[in-house]
Amino acid sequence: MLTRLKSAFRYFNSVVPFRLGPALITTVILVTLLLWPVPEGLQPKAWGLVAIFLTTIVAIILKVMPIGVMALMAIVVLSLSQVTATSSKGAIEDALTAFDSPLIWLIVVAILISRGLKKTGLGTRIGLMFISLMGKRTIGIGYGLAICELVLAPFTPSNTARGGGIVHPIMKSIANTFDSDPAKGTEGKVGTYLALVNYHANPITSAMFVTATAPNPLVVDYIAKATNQSLHLTWTSWALCMLLPGLLCMLVMPLVIYLLAPPQLKATPNAVQYAHDEVAKMGPVSPKEKVMLGTFLLLLLLWADVPALLFGPALKLDPTVVAFVGLFVLIITGTIDWDDVLSEKSAWDTLIWFGALIMLAEQLNKQGVITWFSAGMSEAIEASGVGWGGTAAILVLVFVFSHYLFASTTAHISAMMLAFLTVGVRLIPPEFVVPFMLMMAAGSSIMMTLTHYATGTSPIIFGSGFVTMGTWWRVGFVMCVVNLLIFAVVGSVWWKVLGFW
Repeated sequence: MLTRLKSAFRYFNSVVPFRLGPALITTVILVTLLLWPVPEGLQPKAWGLVAIFLTTIVAIILKVMPIGVMALMAIVVLSLSQVTATSSKGAIEDALTAFDSPLIWLIVVAILISRGLKKTGLGTRIGLMFISLMGKRTIGIGYGLAICELVLAPFTPSNTARGGGIVHPIMKSIANTFDSDPAKGTEGKVGTYLALVNYHANPITSAMFVTATAPNPLVVDYIAKATNQSLHLTWTSWALCMLLPGLLCMLVMPLVIYLLAPPQLKATPNAVQYAHDEVAKMGPVSPKEKVMLGTFLLLLLLWADVPALLFGPALKLDPTVVAFVGLFVLIITGTIDWDDVLSEKSAWDTLIWFGALIMLAEQLNKQGVITWFSAGMSEAIEASGVGWGGTAAILVLVFVFSHYLFASTTAHISAMMLAFLTVGVRLIPPEFVVPFMLMMAAGSSIMMTLTHYATGTSPIIFGSGFVTMGTWWRVGFVMCVVNLLIFAVVGSVWWKVLGFW
């Protein structure tokens, strides 16, 4: 009997799609959380939702199963437990709510569009051009990507479209040029480093301009409300305030990542000549490359709202609509075909796992968990009796690092920011309220650095496979701390010089 049990266990362990040890740890965590007394102020179902969310995150961190499978598990558990509804029908409707989100489809379509850059060869050509300009060292290429992101930021209101739809395909092409490919197990040559630079430039530039990411106008509105309209940031005043600390973050970021995730291929002394030779071999730009380039420029103009700026708001298009237009143009011109769309597994994998995480975050907000958390935080700060400096630091840090609970910056800002700003105005002396507000504004973008589901850009870059989850979270945490320190120290002095406080 014992022999049969051992044999059955070995067979089970060899065929099941999960790692048994991490699976057992995750199960213990789930059971422990469910048996834990419900915190005062929360309903039992809301606490059950918290348990499911935290367990899902732990399971993803421990790599129990592929991330898409873990997302599917979250959907199944939420539907069966009915923690968001009174029937399984209502629960499954809640579980699938995020899959009609325009943000989800913007991410999916951006990945599909990027396939065109690879198929036509335009991405390789662009990558070779970057190498010829700044390619003597890998870190130089990293700075090239950061500059590209910075130039596009003021004109691209969707940080997902910018970092994931425009810069990332270029980054992938550059990595592939050096034969750095996750499919070959060679991502560490240059791809891991460049992917991290590609991503971490995105939150910094998002903090630098009101028009660099969608939630920033909401931040402006909340700051005005919290200060009773005494601080109303214009496009110019926001850009001026964030200019110096933002540029310093952009300068430091590729160096920090170079230390945290160094590329295997550091010096590329022959890369410039190699790039020139390869471009010569490719010959003149092909018709399909021209169509891809034209589509690329069309997307950039529409994502930057250029028609609306020139001819009025009636021509303003949602970023997801623009992405679908671009994809449709590529298909009907034969630049990519329907089989390309169907075979892009990373896009459909991202649809499942990112959709599930957005759903869980939205349900936490809907069930009152975020409001409960914010209220408890405010009460704890007041009761602690810490000084105003400690209060400001706690509010900023808790707001930023609570982004581990969110898969959307807009959802996070909508749920928590006004409450935190209001507490700050009440507890911080009036003469120091402005730097606190500006730190919160910067933090609302810097928090995107933390996880692979922090914003729409992250699942696109993470899904390309160049960066492991452990590396992503480790680098994300360090970069978040570094960016916050730069804004807190350099930013505060800069804002003083500008006369904002």
